Amino acid sequence: MAPALKRSYQFVVDNFLKLLLIPTALAISNKYEEIMHLCNSMHFTSLHLLCASFLIIYALTLLLVSRPRPVYLVDYALFKPPRSYRVSFAGFMEHARMGRLFSEPKSVHFMMKILERSGLGEETCLPPALHYIPPTLTMAMAREEAELVIFSAMDSLFSKTGIKPKQIDILVLNCSLFSPTPSLTASVINKYKIRSNIKSFNLSGMGCSAGLISVDLARDLLQRHHNSYAVVISTEILTPNSYLGKERAMLLPNCLFRMGAAAVLLSNRSSDRRRAKYRLSHVVRTHKGADDKSYGCVSQEEDDEGNVGIKLNIDLMAVAGEALKSNITAIGPLVLPASEQLLFALSLIGRKLFNPKWKAYVPDFKEAFEHFCIHAGGRAVIDELQKNLRLTNEQVEASRMTLHRFGNTSSSSLWYELSYIESKGRMKKGDRVWQIAFGSGFKCNSAVWKCNRTIKPPAEGAWADCIDKYPVHIPEVVKL
Repeated sequence: MAPALKRSYQFVVDNFLKLLLIPTALAISNKYEEIMHLCNSMHFTSLHLLCASFLIIYALTLLLVSRPRPVYLVDYALFKPPRSYRVSFAGFMEHARMGRLFSEPKSVHFMMKILERSGLGEETCLPPALHYIPPTLTMAMAREEAELVIFSAMDSLFSKTGIKPKQIDILVLNCSLFSPTPSLTASVINKYKIRSNIKSFNLSGMGCSAGLISVDLARDLLQRHHNSYAVVISTEILTPNSYLGKERAMLLPNCLFRMGAAAVLLSNRSSDRRRAKYRLSHVVRTHKGADDKSYGCVSQEEDDEGNVGIKLNIDLMAVAGEALKSNITAIGPLVLPASEQLLFALSLIGRKLFNPKWKAYVPDFKEAFEHFCIHAGGRAVIDELQKNLRLTNEQVEASRMTLHRFGNTSSSSLWYELSYIESKGRMKKGDRVWQIAFGSGFKCNSAVWKCNRTIKPPAEGAWADCIDKYPVHIPEVVKL
């Protein structure tokens, strides 16, 4: 469809109801005297008017009480690793060669090839336990990493928002692979002496899309509890989950996952409407776990030598593609303009009635969103979504640069991407943001936010010292 013709089509379809008002208004104006005569002939009494007023007031009250409470994102904070935790390519490979657990030459060569094509930069960070030779994968070191990333993000959140720990009503924390006792939520409550009637939840085993699951849970709780604050913490603890074997499908996460954490403050208080950055519009969750292939494509298991790691099956991208299709089919009617929905519906009808081989119409989500935050799970994930959703390089820039600067930080990566967009000064009032993430199980989850106010680039934060360097060119292969 030619651009000019498509714009005309979009204008007519998207504004159909408004355009329909013109002939309707003309018809009413022509029949004005007849309508007034009809009203006068009905002889309404005071009782009729009183009953009508009561019904109108009752209906409006019921509507106001039953409608969902708005959920605002007041602000969020990110963990920024110290430079001493930086792991360059050369340092990573040197540790792999020197460590007795990675001494298998084929394994070292395989990890080098993955790093060369990973899209990661030289500034990504690993926790202290993984800097030792051999790595110190103890419970104590894992706890130390968890407290470092979570408490740092929380301290920054309290500083940015001005709220006190005792003001928190709901606490949701997600960490997939590290689930100690007492729980990580308990450690947060203990650290900040949060009051005893806090509603706390600790989510584990839910993969990289768990951050949006946490947002969805917090939203549901905020619908029930009026005038409340909810804090969502998303992280992944790497110390106990580094794979020390030789299985190639399990070595890949070693090359991609890096330190990260995000703490997000949500509110349903009307007093926060003006200061909040965003308003939550939609959360759409798709779970494909009923399918055996989807269920087993990402799993934590032991190899033949008893080493535990995360195994990524070869059909991961195909499974992710199917989950994405299901998710966008669900979210499309909620966000797409009528013109795109009509084209999509006609495409489906044509495939059903005429020719199943017709190419399905992919809705233009650029008409629904100004910004895209695609989970920085790896270069292949970003490439595939850019292709399927027909996005420009600028629209996936936040995801690629987050992968380059911070690596795959699991469920917190979406917030590093959002911070990148803000740090570039691109977030304007009224802009719509689509966050989309994938997780084991297999899941594809989406969240849609609407910007409440134009956001100035922050003076401090995870990107403050390097945002001027980005975007950078990321070659297909970095020779090590």
